[in-house]
Amino acid sequence: MDRRHFLSGSVAAVTALSAQRVIGANDRVGVGTIGTGGRGRRMTLYFKENARAEVRAVCDVYEENLRLGIEAAGGRVTPYDDYERLLENKDIDAVLIATPDHWHARMILDAVEAGKDIYVEKPMCHTIDEGLAVIEAVRRARRVVQVGTQRRSYDLFLEGKKVMESGKLGEVRLVNAWWYNHQSSVRAPKIEAKLNWEKWLGPAPKRPLDPMRFRNWYYFYDYSGGLMVGQAAHIIDAINWYMGSGYPSAVTCAGEVHLADVEIPETTCMILEYPEDFMVVFTVGYKAMRYNAALDQMKQFHGSLARFDVGRESHALYPQSYEIDGKPSLERKQFGSFERATAQHVENFLSCVESRKDPNAPVEAGQHTNVALVMAIEALRQGRRARWNNSTRQMEI
Repeated sequence: MDRRHFLSGSVAAVTALSAQRVIGANDRVGVGTIGTGGRGRRMTLYFKENARAEVRAVCDVYEENLRLGIEAAGGRVTPYDDYERLLENKDIDAVLIATPDHWHARMILDAVEAGKDIYVEKPMCHTIDEGLAVIEAVRRARRVVQVGTQRRSYDLFLEGKKVMESGKLGEVRLVNAWWYNHQSSVRAPKIEAKLNWEKWLGPAPKRPLDPMRFRNWYYFYDYSGGLMVGQAAHIIDAINWYMGSGYPSAVTCAGEVHLADVEIPETTCMILEYPEDFMVVFTVGYKAMRYNAALDQMKQFHGSLARFDVGRESHALYPQSYEIDGKPSLERKQFGSFERATAQHVENFLSCVESRKDPNAPVEAGQHTNVALVMAIEALRQGRRARWNNSTRQMEI
């Protein structure tokens, strides 16, 4: 879908919104989940467990996912197999979008038109033009939209942000980051229940029913950017936040496929150049050993005075030293605690639904990361360096 299609469709109607229910001090936010696969069900539990919210509806085009989504929501919810019908439900104040990536933008725009606030799983969009249309629609309609990059609400990362702003690092010109895990194969391509394949495809290119693509959509360019995008959405967003940066000026990317029957590599390395005069090198390795929770996800900010290591559940500041076993001057470790980051992000979203303030991960931040990810995908596919033209707000390659 191109931007002209978006703007001539649902976005053109957002200014007509007027009869929106105001959340009162004693009300709970009525939530509907769109997409009740594994991540959607997990996120539904976070909303269900928050005292500010009440999950009232779930939706999925795959019958088995819908059944499991009803269970995750507690059973007493309205089920839908068409998200547009869910959006018509006046008891729904906000929606959780946890579908494959290629549906995110279309559903955000439709939810905005329906007067809903939105928590959307990362990445925010699948193309650059989609992100531009989303920002325009959200700001015009004054909706609250939280992108699911939960590190922005995580207390450990909030403390790390203060370290970055303290001046202890000096000038940062290089950030090294990685995400390691191990995946030996993709899921078996089986469809065991009723599936509305045409609805699942939605804005993606039409094709005959393909169980491999349905079960492993993460590894096909029509629907996603793979692990490099799924994990870089978190890492690049956190780096942008810490560095106060926006769009990269240029991106290069290389990768190799080691899994069978897929398009997108599970092993990639991208280099991002920023106009703020620093560079990021980010590596994803899903054929590597996942060694421990402190080191499998890492961002190293190399400053002129110190290096700041920010992991999933720890951070440590290493001042300049010539000792072989230099010790960090600041360290905090709470292993096994990352789960609370998502709860904190959901809490931030729901509090903003009530206050009408911007959430911690607004759509503009989502688009900064989205542009970097799209540039990485195109650089990888074409084997060329992608550049960002800030005047036209378009990628050049």
